[in-house]
Amino acid sequence: MKNIIKYITMALVFASMIACENLEPIDENRLTIDYIGSDPGSAEGVLLKGYKGLINQYAFSEAATDDAVNNQLDNGYKRIATGELSAQYMPGVSRWNKFETVFYLNHFLEIAEAGKVRWHLDSRMNQLFEDRLKGEALGLRGLYHFYVLQAHAGVGTSGNLTGVPYFTEFTKADGNFNVPRLSFEATVENIMADFDQAIELLPSVYTAIESEKDDKYADVPIDTFSVVNGPQYKLRLTSNIVQGLKARLALFAASPAYLNGQGYYETAAETAAKVLNKNGGIAGLDPDGIEYYTSDNSINTGEMLWRSQLGGDNDTYERRMYPPSAFGSGEVNPTHNLVMAFPMANGYPATEANGFDPQAPYTNRDPRLQKYIVTNGSSIGGSTINSGYGGGADRVDSIPEQSTTTGYYLRKLLRPDVTISNIGSTKKKHYNVYFRYTELFLILAEAANEIGGPDYAVEGISARDVIAAIRERAGITQPDGYLTSTTTKEAMRELIRNERRLELSFEGHRFWDLRRWDMDLNETATGYYNDGTQYEELPTVENRDYPDHATYMPIPYKEVLKFSALEQNNGW
Repeated sequence: MKNIIKYITMALVFASMIACENLEPIDENRLTIDYIGSDPGSAEGVLLKGYKGLINQYAFSEAATDDAVNNQLDNGYKRIATGELSAQYMPGVSRWNKFETVFYLNHFLEIAEAGKVRWHLDSRMNQLFEDRLKGEALGLRGLYHFYVLQAHAGVGTSGNLTGVPYFTEFTKADGNFNVPRLSFEATVENIMADFDQAIELLPSVYTAIESEKDDKYADVPIDTFSVVNGPQYKLRLTSNIVQGLKARLALFAASPAYLNGQGYYETAAETAAKVLNKNGGIAGLDPDGIEYYTSDNSINTGEMLWRSQLGGDNDTYERRMYPPSAFGSGEVNPTHNLVMAFPMANGYPATEANGFDPQAPYTNRDPRLQKYIVTNGSSIGGSTINSGYGGGADRVDSIPEQSTTTGYYLRKLLRPDVTISNIGSTKKKHYNVYFRYTELFLILAEAANEIGGPDYAVEGISARDVIAAIRERAGITQPDGYLTSTTTKEAMRELIRNERRLELSFEGHRFWDLRRWDMDLNETATGYYNDGTQYEELPTVENRDYPDHATYMPIPYKEVLKFSALEQNNGW
């Protein structure tokens, strides 16, 4: 934190050089804080730092849950799942360093509040620019505090449910960083306040079409509006995105491990419903949203509430995840636990009583199973994969740290049109996803059910409506008997949690969902294997070894050592 001024200065030298064609030489070729605070390009560069640390779906933290095993022996998620999690060792799940970005955002807000930056010569456009940029900074500040809260909130040594410090000022290098944690609810309300201010300042959509403008811009000519809020900014924060983030925060706060309701389910449901109804309600569920990529033409799908720009052509994730015969490292192996969470094609759970055949385990199953997971006998990357007897390099445990350990390989998030060979590969574009509309539907379903049960409607949408629409999109004919028979809040809760597990699989949610639901973290990871004559379960692929207090992650030990005001979570 104390190096923030130095980092800001160095990071923005080149941004300012690009923004100013006739830049005068500066002593030591460094930009001063005063200069950054008066030059539009440099000032906006401080804000844009807030977009650099967004958490996307490619972390694969599922390897620390019951959904997957990572076959790399030194993988951090494997290590914390098998007993190494501590206040000194939290690879991939500690987020305390996200505070650094908060100070960039606070510095930008101080610049904007000072009024020294002239964003545009026209006074009306200048104000519109200032409002929108401040809205972005406030929304991002709330989001980064949420990142830290999600990872490090918990019951402290005092026995109280505790949040994290909330920083609203740019603290200089010699300032006071020894700040105590707020209560959990106070932290949530501070984030909510930032989100609410951002919603007021931001447009709901970046557009150059008059009819798509928000009512609050009714007196702004479209030519003026589009200069400030045109489609050239479409991947940056909007009020719709921030409302989605607010709904996500409220659901987190309402969860059993935290406040267990207390009005936050209502906030989550109402906020989610507002955004969804702007997008057509239940009818707005993207029919193609079940898969990220099917071809280059499907990349810009309406499923994405918020995503990054397209990257260049690459095959990075495919090389990591494809089976060995498809020239991959088979790194993340879905578990049989997850495979059995996919229902039968008629929507009933996969049990023998409902027609599940242990010797034809992938027949007559929910179509999402084959779209998300490579099972024995299916194809990917131009190869048919045999993970059982006679499967060569693809067989279970055939090649250490390459072949599957569970009998399954990952398909979800990968481009099916990437092919790799020993002479090259067909590379394709990918993008990072920060928020899907499907997640927003599931937030609404979970919250509405907790408020009033399966058929309680929030702005015309109930949990049953959401689950029916998601299942129908998946290929389960509606109405399905299992959903129809689900009539209690408790039964619908289990169904919603299972649908969330499937729909959001491998997108970085399961690790945090298990904790906020206060569920068992130590379910043993299992596999399934065809030995040449029959399928049999691999009952113990990897044992999980979390301590009882791992529902709440610790504050990093080095931070507690440095700052005496920080209270550690219980058990760490």
